Amino acid sequence: MVVEREMQIVLNVEVVGDAYAIASNYLRKSGAIPDTFVTNERLLGIIVKLFQHGELNRIRLANKAIAQFEAETLVVA
Repeated sequence: MVVEREMQIVLNVEVVGDAYAIASNYLRKSGAIPDTFVTNERLLGIIVKLFQHGELNRIRLANKAIAQFEAETLVVA
């Protein structure tokens, strides 16, 4: 039981991490976020929120996070 729970946590971190890598790579290349090694907390927050609401596919998670990040950036700018 403990092993299963630990494995699930590892998989959750992997999905969120992969989605962040995909989304941040795209946003860096498009110029939406600076090309640094610093984690963009706003993007990570969006990804975590989407994950907590049930999106488990890393590609869809990244795409939805990119869309939301860009939409919020356009509203602020």
